[in-house]
Amino acid sequence: MEYKIKPIKTEEDYKRALKWVEDLMDKDPNPDSEEGEKLELLATLIKEYEANAFPDTLPDPVEAILFRMEQQGLKPADLAHYLGSNSRVSEVLSRKRSLTLDMMRKLEAGLGIPAKVLLKKSDDFEDASSWSNYPLREMAKRGYFEDKNIKEYTSKQLIEDFFSPVGAPTTFVGMLRKTYYRSKRPVDKYALAIWSAYIVKKANKIKYPTKFDKSSLTPQFMERMVKLSVEPNGVLLARDLLIKTGIGFVVEPHFQNTYLDAIIIMTNKDHPIIGMTLRQDRLDNFWFTLMHELAHIALHFDSPIDLFYDDLDDKENLSSEEQAADGFARETLIPESKWVNSPAKLVPSPIAAQSLARELGVNPAIVAGRMRYENDKYPYLFALLGQGKVRPFFPEVNWKL
Repeated sequence: MEYKIKPIKTEEDYKRALKWVEDLMDKDPNPDSEEGEKLELLATLIKEYEANAFPDTLPDPVEAILFRMEQQGLKPADLAHYLGSNSRVSEVLSRKRSLTLDMMRKLEAGLGIPAKVLLKKSDDFEDASSWSNYPLREMAKRGYFEDKNIKEYTSKQLIEDFFSPVGAPTTFVGMLRKTYYRSKRPVDKYALAIWSAYIVKKANKIKYPTKFDKSSLTPQFMERMVKLSVEPNGVLLARDLLIKTGIGFVVEPHFQNTYLDAIIIMTNKDHPIIGMTLRQDRLDNFWFTLMHELAHIALHFDSPIDLFYDDLDDKENLSSEEQAADGFARETLIPESKWVNSPAKLVPSPIAAQSLARELGVNPAIVAGRMRYENDKYPYLFALLGQGKVRPFFPEVNWKL
């Protein structure tokens, strides 16, 4: 009697599915045949069951701590009892300090995190010595090694020298966890680490008139930022306003296989940094991305998460932090009360987009972008999106990379 394909929920189901897979494999079916499709489906179900029933890896210690904090509604200050001080809490959560045995004992007893998890070596960047994995050629093409002849140096020398002003490679790659990175595609962590370090190096050269104060991100400030979009040079005015507020702003093209739109870096609380790639050179994308990153600062400045890497093409399986930032950005750009009562929500016309934009005092690209987000079958709004109108504001950037 043939086994009926169904979700694998028990050990008996699992064993039966394995036996059927063996029988099918003996027949070596064509992948496009009915038996071939059954084999593929069974393999998927078995893999899913095994991943849940027999996990072969333990979670990263820091990730386990962050998860427990989220479960229990704890703030970083609440961990000082277990880790020794607020400064040590910050160092542990940013992976700059390893857990001691005393910390592990207290975390196991107080938060119920198993010792075998805490004893696991943090997998922030165990292969940091794989110097040849860094995108050396692309770095050289971008001028990251300045006047060095890369043929005269080893990969290790070049990478360590590049990172030296801002820390070690582990400082950046150690934070490339699922908690921090939003993307539906595999990412080159080495390239992402280099890009992040470059953003910090550039931001450190900015002359800030003041230190950042979270209370400055008022609704009035956000509205002022969005209304700059109607100005001919609104992109640069937004950059200048950020810097005046103590927030760094850097533009640098993304590296191959990073699929990145932007990053928010809050390791330096005096000067959080927004880095943008302008991967999609459109005004609607620029303003949404900018407000999304500002949302991370406004909402998550005091959270244990210091970095958010955003590939905004990914609109599925978002963390609560990303969902909150998306909602904040949408509401700031176009208040829901205005959107639901506007013809732009129902009528896919440029006139409707321009009418709502005038009412709100924002660039029509912002409204057209929202309309296309709600219904991607509106291709004729493309002319309003401001295609090719952002990168020209940054002529110092090499856009031919």
